[in-house]
Amino acid sequence: MKLTPEQVIELENETIKICQELIQIPSVNYGEGRGDEKAAAEYIVEKLSEVGIKSELIESAPNRVNVVASIEGRDQNRPGLVLHGHIDVVPANAEDWSVDPFGGVIKDGYLWGRGAVDMKDMDAMILAVVRMWSRVKYKPPRNILLVFFADEEAGSTYGSRWLVKHRPELFKGYSEAISEVGGFSINITGDRRIYLIEAAQKGIQWIKLTAKGTAGHGSFFNQDNAITKISDAVARIGNFQWPQLETKTSAKFFRKIAEITGDNYNAADVKPLIKHLGNAARMISATISNTANPTMLSAGYKENVIPQSASAVVDGRFLPGYEDQLHQTIRKLAGDEIEVEILVRDIALEVDFAGPLVEAMCNAISAEDPDGIPVPYLMSGGTDNKALHDLGIVGYGFSPLRLPKDLDFFSLFHGVDERVPLESLKFGARVLYDFLDNV
Repeated sequence: MKLTPEQVIELENETIKICQELIQIPSVNYGEGRGDEKAAAEYIVEKLSEVGIKSELIESAPNRVNVVASIEGRDQNRPGLVLHGHIDVVPANAEDWSVDPFGGVIKDGYLWGRGAVDMKDMDAMILAVVRMWSRVKYKPPRNILLVFFADEEAGSTYGSRWLVKHRPELFKGYSEAISEVGGFSINITGDRRIYLIEAAQKGIQWIKLTAKGTAGHGSFFNQDNAITKISDAVARIGNFQWPQLETKTSAKFFRKIAEITGDNYNAADVKPLIKHLGNAARMISATISNTANPTMLSAGYKENVIPQSASAVVDGRFLPGYEDQLHQTIRKLAGDEIEVEILVRDIALEVDFAGPLVEAMCNAISAEDPDGIPVPYLMSGGTDNKALHDLGIVGYGFSPLRLPKDLDFFSLFHGVDERVPLESLKFGARVLYDFLDNV
């Protein structure tokens, strides 16, 4: 259903207002079970109720709250679409910010605050779109399941994973999903604008390394020092140059970059193409190989005592299809004397960048930005789509934003002075509305 110019303005302004109000609710997730999404969830329920949309508050633990609502579509014979976001945010140290991180300040053409890009902007777009549907008595082409998850920022234990395990019936009849970290623009060489649609995610292995040795006095010679052993292992892993690997998503991505820029594509060495990616280069660089970064060290209890054991934690990320390579390489680099234990594991995802849903995303971007070029990409992190994958739901990252070419967008995720351009929010609301009108 095409909106009138007045309705488009109403949609845009409401997106900004809802995003601002969500930012002003500090739904902070501190990890280790300490978080509170209750007030944000109740706000969402109220905004849905105002336009006659019934929803359910689902509390998975004290103050860990999810919101679920279903919207009936025109075609009941088609599988439905899950439209989801998370409502928790990472902490923010106000002393580091130039504005109140929970003030929802509007200045310099931006909306500032924790969650502005991760991901209360998309939450606001979703709410504004479905509220408009109710006001104009519109039914989408197929059933839509709205889900606002808790706890995404700390592993989704109280959010998507809890709902998939304890309330799987909610997702029955739904086959596809869209959520965060995709659909936004970057400017590449030649000032060409591409829109990165997330079609793949790296998997996770957080690994603990433990070295055992002989305890003793710090003044003695000790050739069986646990700290020395763990240090050597950490250095080998941290300095290892991981080989480049190709996935179907990265192949499509880099072939497109080569085509747009007139550069050469070599599957064995795509590093020369990364120079074209501007501010996105750092994130994309992490998706051409497995990675393993030492992040924690623990040993000793007194200055003059050589401890009997020492440990380290490595954050390992593997490409789709290459988990075994990651783990086997870390074991080899660690050496025979080091115990290797997987602390946390999560799957990698990769879905086809094809089909009606992908066409609808691409067409919605082209309608608002005819010069924009949609491209699939592989993300170095992960989203709640991983939990939905366990139910057979195919997920993409599509929270559309047309961004200023000089904005380092990736640095704003969990960063100081997180902010989103007002015009980008308006663009996203229009694109999301058009997309959902054609799914």
